[in-house]
Amino acid sequence: RIQLVESGGGSVQTGGSLSLRCAASGYHFPDNCMGWFRQSPGKERELVAAIRTYPGTTTYGDSVQGRFTISRNKEENALYLQMTNLRPEDSAVYYCASRFVATCVFAPSAFDYWGQGTQVTVSS
Repeated sequence: RIQLVESGGGSVQTGGSLSLRCAASGYHFPDNCMGWFRQSPGKERELVAAIRTYPGTTTYGDSVQGRFTISRNKEENALYLQMTNLRPEDSAVYYCASRFVATCVFAPSAFDYWGQGTQVTVSS
């Protein structure tokens, strides 16, 4: 029903910053829970950050707490992830996801719609 397209991935040096954007089309569920997940080769997909439209609360994975910031711009149907102080272990494919039900549950299996992902590579 909705389509999510990530952009903004690329290569940066350790300690650098990068911003990711997720453009949503056909998105008309203002109370949906949305989030960013990432997956590295040989590892399970993990939560990076999630945001609920109302009341706008956010949740972060322990490994990115204090370094990443998730935000949403409803007017442009976009979800953002601002990443700072990047580390090599942050290298992964980053996915944008949306949950149909308004309540936030942070397991990947709880999300209904997924983008194709954007690669982030952090070099030492």
